[in-house]
Amino acid sequence: MIKDKRKRLERKGWRTGTVDEFLDLSSDESAYIELKLDLGDALRGQRLRGGETQSWLANRLETSQSRMARMEAGDPSVSLDLLIRALLTMGLSRKDLAQIIGSGQTAAHSTAPSAKVGRTASAAGQQRR
Repeated sequence: MIKDKRKRLERKGWRTGTVDEFLDLSSDESAYIELKLDLGDALRGQRLRGGETQSWLANRLETSQSRMARMEAGDPSVSLDLLIRALLTMGLSRKDLAQIIGSGQTAAHSTAPSAKVGRTASAAGQQRR
């Protein structure tokens, strides 16, 4: 949140904090959610750079287009196994995957603004259900 906006809200009696604080997430839970979101971001970026559609990749993985959309959005119903398989199908190497997992940053990320900027409590909260 922008520092000035935070100060204005606090002056009006609002409390500010992080999504992790709001949802009472442990550091492990938070790291898991961030990992799934990073992998989904990387998948979307790789797919867009390759000029492919969600339907094309869904056919390659023998799944549905709507499942691909959930994968890219970090939906809690999507397994890490499927995300990793999709990234390998899109041509990422084990080294690329290690970079995503290790640092949360990769050349596979899309050129669009990171989803981290707009992440909300509801996106993280879905992971706990």
